[in-house]
Amino acid sequence: DCIVTDEGSLKPYECDGLSGYRQMPRLVVLPESVDQVQAVMKICQQTGTPVVPRGAGTCLSGGATPHPEGLLISVARLKQIIKIDTDNRTATVEPGVRNLAISDAARPFDLYYAPDPSSQIACTIGGNVAENAGGVHCLKYGLTVHNVLQVKIVTLEGELLTLGSEALQTPGYDLLSLIVGSEGMLGIVVEVVVRLLPIPAKAVAAMIAFDDVQKAGEAVAAVIAAGIIPGGFEMMDNAAIRAAEDFVHAGYPVDAAAILICELDGIPEEIEPQFEKLENVLRQHGALEIKRARDEEERARFWSGRKNAFPAVGRLSPDYYCMDGTIPRKALAHVLQKINALAEKYRLRVANVFHAGDGNLHPQILYDAGVEGEFDRAEEFGGEILDRCIEVGGTITGEHGVGLEKVDRMCVQFSDPELEQFRAIRRTLDPDGLLNPGKAIPTLVRC
Repeated sequence: DCIVTDEGSLKPYECDGLSGYRQMPRLVVLPESVDQVQAVMKICQQTGTPVVPRGAGTCLSGGATPHPEGLLISVARLKQIIKIDTDNRTATVEPGVRNLAISDAARPFDLYYAPDPSSQIACTIGGNVAENAGGVHCLKYGLTVHNVLQVKIVTLEGELLTLGSEALQTPGYDLLSLIVGSEGMLGIVVEVVVRLLPIPAKAVAAMIAFDDVQKAGEAVAAVIAAGIIPGGFEMMDNAAIRAAEDFVHAGYPVDAAAILICELDGIPEEIEPQFEKLENVLRQHGALEIKRARDEEERARFWSGRKNAFPAVGRLSPDYYCMDGTIPRKALAHVLQKINALAEKYRLRVANVFHAGDGNLHPQILYDAGVEGEFDRAEEFGGEILDRCIEVGGTITGEHGVGLEKVDRMCVQFSDPELEQFRAIRRTLDPDGLLNPGKAIPTLVRC
């Protein structure tokens, strides 16, 4: 009952969150223990069978797209929270544990897990490690790589390795950081130790409206330059505002060109003077309205609109293509203008939702897969957005990974010698190239 082979049961695994790429796997395996993972990997290594790891399938870069001749290994049944260590503020979990479930388990001890992707209700910690997921609070509290202390992986040969440690320092090379964001190409994650943080004593959220997207982008850079580091700092343009408001009724001003959602957290004594400073900076940079959440319910409503932006935009079009590039904060306004110009060029609508504080863009390109050529245009549009990110000193991904979606853009961002270093690292743990082949690191032929 751990092996899926019939076509009807294989169908749900044909794609991840990037539904534009679909491929039926040869078979799917759902191991229920680490021993089973090791046994499967040994067989795949001996038979030369490609292996594609999968968590909850929420990946938006095609990282879990199956290989036609390969085995897809799902960690969905490895979903035990092994231990909550309140003394050391850590949680030890299996890879199939949902992101939000960690904070739910830690809440009785006034602790939580900080990285909070928009898909946190569904995405798994194993997938978060593979893609180095972020979230709306990553500006202040960091990405997955900053909140993971130890990872256990199974190599292609079936060997169980422990990388990092529960101590503050780990001797030797920092192989833990190599695994986080490796997109399933170096091993299968089977256990993770994450850092837990105390729930802030107070959190204050504000919704800030602007009549111009450029003003909003410049305000983000000004706030950080003023020494204010919000717990969360998000931006949405008018298309995203209207979609979210229609979907969850968050109280957003639908006539605004852009809004910022800004949250300050910490002890009450520091928040009030910091909020006053924040208001001054925002008004100096053209804020039309600064609406402070009156209570916890309104604060949750502000965030609900942002967290549900992706499904909200999904109601506007049969399909959408969610991009993920990162740029310096000072380039926000410039790149947003470029994106709007590209939307006209490709005759496709776009809604912009992103982690403004750390410059992580998530343009959502609306298209209809039923119209011939529209997905191809959406891909070209997305590729040009990534090119603009590179031009201003940014990168082609912030938290979604490279996967299949951006593998060609790796040749734009990196030189051939740099790409060869990536390949050399991979060969140390996967000399036959069987782990998630064709993803993230382009082959010499593709470049």
